[in-house]
Amino acid sequence: MAQPQQSAVRNRLLAALAPEDFSRLASQLEPVPLPLHAVLIAPQQPIAQAYFVEEGIVSLVADTCEGRIEVGLTGREGFIGVPIALGAQTTPQTAIVQASGEALRIAAGALEDALDASASLRRVLGRYVQSLLVQVGQTVYANADLTVEARLARWILMIHDRLEQDELPLTHEVLSKMLGVRRPTVTTATHLLEGASMIRARRGRITVVDREKLEDLAGAIYGPAGAV
Repeated sequence: MAQPQQSAVRNRLLAALAPEDFSRLASQLEPVPLPLHAVLIAPQQPIAQAYFVEEGIVSLVADTCEGRIEVGLTGREGFIGVPIALGAQTTPQTAIVQASGEALRIAAGALEDALDASASLRRVLGRYVQSLLVQVGQTVYANADLTVEARLARWILMIHDRLEQDELPLTHEVLSKMLGVRRPTVTTATHLLEGASMIRARRGRITVVDREKLEDLAGAIYGPAGAV
């Protein structure tokens, strides 16, 4: 199997690595598909691989007594398997594909060895870990303080950033997990955003019509993908 070339990768973390750090990983990186709804990491199970997303979206989902709720998103700005970079072997969260795509996969042990060998690699991946922690913290704040409509606007913007297209594959089931609310509440919030000409909703699809209005509604709690 041919090694990936750094000039051809779409994952922003891999593209940002120093050439010698990319070389540490290249021989261990395996291109794999990300099928819709595939579970990449299961809760409380040993993490066997990390995934550098090339295309698509992976959600980090927490299980609560009231059901599943999404706490974070990763696209090609980051990687799945953050606990590996923190020296952990398991996580209570589920990593599940919400928009199909592709990734470059690496065994957990190979990534650990590369991190042990390179401080510069640790710094680059550490900056992404920080950005993900900020994102999760913002999600907690949004769930506690924002209206459902503002939270919906924020999630739509986050998906829009990562897919880089106006038509987004978002069902009411997915949106209800993102927002931690029941589907009728999602329907009402979607109708409100559509009535304000921010989005257009069709079965299983949401089209971004006016991004600036969505940003105004989401407010300062929204941040672009990968921003710290």
